[in-house]
This record gives sequence, structure tokens and C-alpha cells, in this order.
Amino acid sequence: MTAEELQSGYIFLLDKPLDWTSFQAVNKLKYKLKREFKELPKKFKIGHAGTLDPRATGLLIVCTGKFTKKIPEIQDAPKEYWAEIKIGVQTESYDTEKPEILPTDFSNITESQINQTLEKFVGEIDQTPPVFSAIKIDGNRAYDLARKGQEVEMKSRKTTIHYINNIEINLPFISFTVGCGKGTYIRSLAHDIGQELGVGAYLTQLRRTKIGEYSVDDAKSEYLDNDFHFLIEKK
Repeated sequence: MTAEELQSGYIFLLDKPLDWTSFQAVNKLKYKLKREFKELPKKFKIGHAGTLDPRATGLLIVCTGKFTKKIPEIQDAPKEYWAEIKIGVQTESYDTEKPEILPTDFSNITESQINQTLEKFVGEIDQTPPVFSAIKIDGNRAYDLARKGQEVEMKSRKTTIHYINNIEINLPFISFTVGCGKGTYIRSLAHDIGQELGVGAYLTQLRRTKIGEYSVDDAKSEYLDNDFHFLIEKK
């Protein structure tokens, strides 16, 4: 890898660690590259192709140089995630960022009911993004407003769930693989599954495994500093 190649275009497939923001991951990689390739210009182009929540791990695609033009195309590609949800309780953020609230008895919930409920979410659905999300409202990130205690009204939008499979049930936990279209919030999916079951639910774990043709499993793993590894693919 050379500075010239980085400016011509590289695609980095990052395995984002837990509790890192996507912005932090990109900055970490940018700092590493500029430290190793001092001939890179100050305004070196680099950016990620789709935010991954801090409480999620997995595939985060970062493009450099001329390949930053590929970002919209990659963002439009279908995604795949492995998700784990917990039923019988909820959180304000729909994930583990906020404490559990509204405990509800789920002893009457059966595996058959769970499978039938999950099937209802396959196809085109209406989904309301969580208030703790990066969506902009009047120029402000929704999560910034929510964390300040301001009331945030999120509009529903249509999204597509292509499939839900590899379902494992070990109540109160349910895990599954989900394939979905652009703009899908798996946190909202977890919340909506809980509402459909009538006992509430929230997302306990999330790992993005695929974006279009790109997969966490497709490339060789290397380490970037001590706690951050990445996968590289040159196009």
C-alpha cells in the first residue's frame, strides 16, 4: 500500500469494536494512515459508507481517495445483521444504552408465537426510527436532542426486511439473522417485535455481517494498534 494508491482509492472493511462510534473508527484509521504515509495531503479524502451504532459491532466500510465516490452506491446495498433481543422489558433507546424499564410478564409467550410474529416483519414494513439515532431534525442529530431531554418526534418510513432466519430462542432472549434494505433500524425492529408480542423488547446485541458483496468473513484480519483490527480489500 502506498500514499498514491490510497488517493487512487482503497476500501477498508473495518470490524468496529463495541462502544466506538463510526466517526471514531474512521478517525482512528485516518490517523494511522497519515502517520504511516506522511506524503498524504492534509485534506486526504476518507469516509464511511453507513453508520454503525456505538452499541453494535461488525462491518463498517471505509473508502479513501477517489473511492469515496462509491459511498452512495455502497450505502444503497442490502445489509445483513446478527441480532439478539430480550423480551419482557424495554429501554428508551431500544438498546443497551439506556436502563431497562417496563418489566412485563412473558410466561405465556410460546416459541410458535415468536416465530409467527417474526414472519410478520418480513417484507415492506412501516418503521419509526428510534429517537436515539443520527437522523437530523432541523439541523440537529436526534440523539443529541434526546440526550438533552428534549421531546423528539420521529416520522415513520417504509423499509424492507428481506429475511429473518437462523432463529434461536432461549427466553427471555431471541437471536436471529436479518437481511434488510437501506435505512432499516434493527433497534426499532426489536422494539416493534416486542410490541407485537405484547410484552416489550429491546436489542441486546447487534453485529453487522454483510453490506452488499462485502462480508466480515471475506478478508484477512489484521490489527490496527492494539484493540482495533481491520480487513482490507483493494478494488
